[in-house]
Amino acid sequence: MPIRNIAVGRPDEATRPDALKAALAEFISTLIFVVAGSGSGMAFNKLTENGATTPSGLVAAALAHAFGLFVAVSVGANISGGHVNPAVTFGAFVGGNITLLRGILYWIAQLLGSVVACLILKFATGGLAVPAFGLSAGVGVLNAFVFEIVMTFGLVYTVYATAIDPKNGSLGTIAPIAIGFIVGANILAGGAFSGASMNPAVAFGPAVVSWTWTNHWVYWAGPLVGGGIAGLIYEIFFINTTHEQLPTTDY
Repeated sequence: MPIRNIAVGRPDEATRPDALKAALAEFISTLIFVVAGSGSGMAFNKLTENGATTPSGLVAAALAHAFGLFVAVSVGANISGGHVNPAVTFGAFVGGNITLLRGILYWIAQLLGSVVACLILKFATGGLAVPAFGLSAGVGVLNAFVFEIVMTFGLVYTVYATAIDPKNGSLGTIAPIAIGFIVGANILAGGAFSGASMNPAVAFGPAVVSWTWTNHWVYWAGPLVGGGIAGLIYEIFFINTTHEQLPTTDY
């Protein structure tokens, strides 16, 4: 059971060079992702003069996030694992694949990366507002909470299957693009309802810079619950299950 693998970590882990390098990689990857994702939203608002979101705008946001995450995961994969998301880090922790102390270090780096990215966007665009995540009209808090759980479950499950599972083999080479694809697909599905964050860091940066905290807990609780469930399920039922090829039969 993965519960046996959960570890707090050694006290000096947060100051080890490899851990600090991994945290820096998470900071840079998250910054790259948020600049692309939030920046695409700001560009849409500028082009439409803050007009209503359109289907084409949703597709553009999905593509920007998918492409941005593909790159962000790729450049960080060999250093930190390319989490780029506190929910992914939490899912890895509950599955016993990262220690608590290293996970906290990742969280700090991811949150700082998002805040710095949003500050850069605000400055580079001449003070344009950085849009914070929020619920669409007619969408209740519980609806959004469940949506974020389900979408993040799909994301973290994909991370486990393509990047964390030691049995992934050659599948690991397409992990970044698979992770980017599931995020883009989830934005197409949930963007019109909750904004499809799936990532507490992505929601945190814009909330800090715009100082907008309405229903912000949804974008923490939903992804963390979904990521944790995905980590437990995959670790319990798939990573610890071996597969043996059936013997060949002569006919």
